[in-house]
Amino acid sequence: MNENKSPLVIAVTGLNAIDSPGPGVAVIRALRDGMTQPIRIIGLAYENLEPGIYMDGICDKTYQISYPAAGAEVLYNVIKSIHEKEKIDVIIPNFDAELYNFITIAPRLKALGIHSFLPDFEMFDARDKLNLYAFGKKHNLLVPKDKPIYTVSELEALGEEFGYPLVVKGKYYEAVVAYTLEQAQKAFYKISTKWGMPIIVQQFINGTEVNIAALGDGEGGATSIIPMRKMYITDKGKAWAGITLEDDTLIDLAKKIVAATKWRGGFEVEIMKTAKDELYIMEINPRFPAWIYLTAGAGQNQPAALIKLAMGEKVIPFTSYDVGKLFIRYSWDHIVDVSKFQQFTAFGSL
Repeated sequence: MNENKSPLVIAVTGLNAIDSPGPGVAVIRALRDGMTQPIRIIGLAYENLEPGIYMDGICDKTYQISYPAAGAEVLYNVIKSIHEKEKIDVIIPNFDAELYNFITIAPRLKALGIHSFLPDFEMFDARDKLNLYAFGKKHNLLVPKDKPIYTVSELEALGEEFGYPLVVKGKYYEAVVAYTLEQAQKAFYKISTKWGMPIIVQQFINGTEVNIAALGDGEGGATSIIPMRKMYITDKGKAWAGITLEDDTLIDLAKKIVAATKWRGGFEVEIMKTAKDELYIMEINPRFPAWIYLTAGAGQNQPAALIKLAMGEKVIPFTSYDVGKLFIRYSWDHIVDVSKFQQFTAFGSL
């Protein structure tokens, strides 16, 4: 890209850099590192205390947007209003729960001049937690048995079928390993209250957690694949430290998923590697993971590559990356004057 061009305006969601972080801040850091053309970052926040709103050097301006539950039409009108002020070139949504709406309005945003690089509904549904086991069977991939349930009374029979421990998962986020029926019931009520129905109950697989961040070109090819092993995991199951791995079997698995789905955009594969080196796919998340900045540190800047693909540029697939690159997430207190908080709360922008 030509450095003399005017700034490329990129809108990014997922600014909640908390103990269960969204990917937005990491995506923005990767973009600021990897783009040769000047960029202007527009943050899109759902709540007024998302840290990415106030962090220095992250967003040039941030706007509050409607929650996904408000629907696609409300989202379109909000984005259109922001676009009239900011002239957005590309938008990168980073939450599972918001993607349905963004995929719905993507053609209309394109008509406004706002580019994106998202899967279509067929791709999106194929890897959904509710369809993952069937997807695995169709493409000869290992996926733990699971079953969606709507009532807590169904847990007892599943405990007998799957055995304990078993995993109780929300339809969008959160998973609890339950070792008894009582623990499973508690997890059912907690997760369903937060994320709604159905609850997914999954067979527990013992092994080492590894993750893959990948970028599909939409034609069955993988532009980038970076495997990572979790080294420290929080009580919410989030990677707080991880290291890039050299493992061709993981890369081949990601390529197989991309070829099967013709995935368009970033995604993450959560894998359990057993003592027998079996690779069980636990989840396929349809967006960049919160640890995506590691891909930039390892030599394959996936967010920057996605921007080029979204703008119609050809991107040569990456063929190498730095093995043994470690990320360690940390927390610190960011001091902000209350006037900034008041401005964002009152006017919905900062």
